Amino acid sequence: MNTSPNIETDVLYIKNMACNCCLLLIQEKLEELGLVVKDISLGKISVGYGETRVSREAISAMLNRYGLDLVHSREDKLVEQIKIAVIELIHQLNNVDSIVRKSDYLVEKLGLSYPYLSKVFSEHEHQTLEKYIIVQKIERIKHLIDSEEYALGEIAYMMDYSSVQYLSNQFKSVTGMTVTEYKSGDRTRKNPIDTL
Repeated sequence: MNTSPNIETDVLYIKNMACNCCLLLIQEKLEELGLVVKDISLGKISVGYGETRVSREAISAMLNRYGLDLVHSREDKLVEQIKIAVIELIHQLNNVDSIVRKSDYLVEKLGLSYPYLSKVFSEHEHQTLEKYIIVQKIERIKHLIDSEEYALGEIAYMMDYSSVQYLSNQFKSVTGMTVTEYKSGDRTRKNPIDTL
């Protein structure tokens, strides 16, 4: 990433960035547009403009080709930050158990009260924050099952379920199939985490 001084900078907030592959791809594509990427993280990119200023419309069009979009409103930015924090906690930090409660993590990460975060999220996503977290957990469980490294009891403990039965019930409620059916069936039915 270039950190040249004397370049006009802008911070872009991006919807649906959910993995490190997105970071690499979007950095490359922004540089192809003539932008200087100063800093990049999930959902947020600091760019510098060279001699030619690239329009937000051109940036948005490029992002749209990859299923991403610019975020404009303050509340939409907050919703994306919530999603990224949940994805980090469940999929990347592997700290999904009760060591850190999800609500405490979000409050600390975003600096806002959990009731406010939950309200904004529900209004914009038409599902509760709790439901979103559960769906992300189930997707992570699918990956853990597919890895065949852990017994279901270990996965239940890792994912902060009080029992295998509770995990199994929630798995069936979200996916429409039992864990056993999932294990014996087509395991390619995982969903990209940015679409959940």
